Amino acid sequence: MQQRTLGSSGLKVSALGLGCMGLSFGLGPAVEKQQGIALIRAAVERGVTFFDTAEVYGPFINEELVGEALAPFRGEVVIATKFGFKVQPLMSMNMGLDSRPAHIREVAEASLKRLKVDTLDLFYQHRVDPEVPIEEVAGTIKDLIREGKVKHFGLSEAGPQTIRRAHAVQPVTAVQSEYSFWWRERETDVLPVLEELGIGFVPFSPLGRGFLTGAITASTKFDSSDFRNIVPRFTPEARRANQTVVDVLAKTAAAKGATAAQVALAWLLAQKPWIVPIPGTTKLHRLEENLGATGLVLSASEIEDINRSFAAVTVQGERYPENMKQMTGR
Repeated sequence: MQQRTLGSSGLKVSALGLGCMGLSFGLGPAVEKQQGIALIRAAVERGVTFFDTAEVYGPFINEELVGEALAPFRGEVVIATKFGFKVQPLMSMNMGLDSRPAHIREVAEASLKRLKVDTLDLFYQHRVDPEVPIEEVAGTIKDLIREGKVKHFGLSEAGPQTIRRAHAVQPVTAVQSEYSFWWRERETDVLPVLEELGIGFVPFSPLGRGFLTGAITASTKFDSSDFRNIVPRFTPEARRANQTVVDVLAKTAAAKGATAAQVALAWLLAQKPWIVPIPGTTKLHRLEENLGATGLVLSASEIEDINRSFAAVTVQGERYPENMKQMTGR
């Protein structure tokens, strides 16, 4: 597996990571525990060294799963987790934010135990909390780094000014945000700032929550627990309209002897050498398909053709419901 460095931090990880959320939460029923452990360990065996989780996934059970699965590989892998939400007994997608310093410390201690580690490799603020100055958040992480409880600081779905302010207090190693072939706004507002400051970028949902694989159509039925049921971009009408996005990928895939998913990931990897996508899956064959993207090289002319074709497409539907504006970058 190829390695990449997240910005100027020196944090080296596999070119593709594994987003672990879907094993426990958000995209249908949680997988059986041993199945989840087997998938994570299969990823390690295939060279993946970067794993993404959060306390709210479940809540809590995803960190526990990742912690158990990766226990035999301490020192060989990098685990990223997150703080910043008010975790309720029955977590809703509309829960509140909480990045108060005392709460950050509480989450850090709990995550250390669930992940079975002495230090959190990468600790993201999950969403920007408008009630807490980002300088206080960054200062708290700075203290946790001094105490040896955290190694690297990250931000998720943060806007340019927030990134600059945080980085001035404690250097930010990585920013995580949605970024894929069908949602590219971060190219204009965030990526230039990251390049200037030497910060790595970790795209989540790099396969458009599964849509860019071509496996989801207008007639696909999601489980009642699946978050995509409430996402405007996943209404049957939007899916039908957005099929043209997959068609663009499929055209290149056919010419390259690859899959649409592999082209989508290879396109992301080609954007910047400090971009590390974290596709998630619950299936071994999809894991292997995704990892195959690291060996797929798109030429400059192929990327230009893809971009030209995409420019003629208007993607339908917002990426979050109206009542979830807290999920978007500030």
